[in-house]
Amino acid sequence: RAAARHGGALPAAHSAERRGGGASGRSAPTSRGERKAGGRETPDSAAALPRSAPLGSLMAAGCRDGPGQEKYRLVVVGGGGVGKSALTIQFIQSYFVTDYDPTIEDSYTKQCVIDERAARLDILDTAGQEEFGAMREQYMRTGEGFLLVFSVTDRGSFEEIYKFQRQILRVKDRDEFPMILVGNKADLDHQRQVTQEEGQQLARQLKVTYMEASAKIRLNVDQAFHELVRVIRKFQEQECPPSPEPTRKEKDKKGCHCVIF
Repeated sequence: RAAARHGGALPAAHSAERRGGGASGRSAPTSRGERKAGGRETPDSAAALPRSAPLGSLMAAGCRDGPGQEKYRLVVVGGGGVGKSALTIQFIQSYFVTDYDPTIEDSYTKQCVIDERAARLDILDTAGQEEFGAMREQYMRTGEGFLLVFSVTDRGSFEEIYKFQRQILRVKDRDEFPMILVGNKADLDHQRQVTQEEGQQLARQLKVTYMEASAKIRLNVDQAFHELVRVIRKFQEQECPPSPEPTRKEKDKKGCHCVIF
């Protein structure tokens, strides 16, 4: 789902692991399993998801990996070939994938700090092909936030967004849910079929944030994922507001014990 081929292969330092190994077929989408980012171990580097852990356990609500670290389950959805994998891998590995390799499902993990709060992001990159709609619904049930991705060079992918948004709301049985709208391949302005104004108008209709991005030149890639986390945080705070601290009078009342003789 990366942008059009420009030649070249994934460097060894950034090669992503594929479940089961072997060569990837290009004639049909293939599942590439969980990913592990190459390079140095830093707080912002990606960590591999456990191969043996089932998807449900990875997506269990309220999980924390360490003191003060929040965990978020993000799902990237959109039509085929819009650059969902390219955006995700650019965010995880800071590398632009040049080969188009249709995906069924990929899982990634990244630890980062967003607004001075440590967070672990479990990111699921899903299939855009219609035949995998039922599988996509399974992932939607576990997601806490969604990137709705289309290509500004493909009007059909733009028109599909409403379908994905309605599917998420139906699966979640909600009127609203954390999402942002991303117009990818913004660097290909000479091939543009969707204007920025049209993207903004759709975002207003869906009541979501809109931004244009480019996986190739790393435009608004980090910003898109970080903004989605902010939307999730705001949504969770509205759903489960923190309990107010008891007043001193209430504390004194609880601590008062009267004995009558």
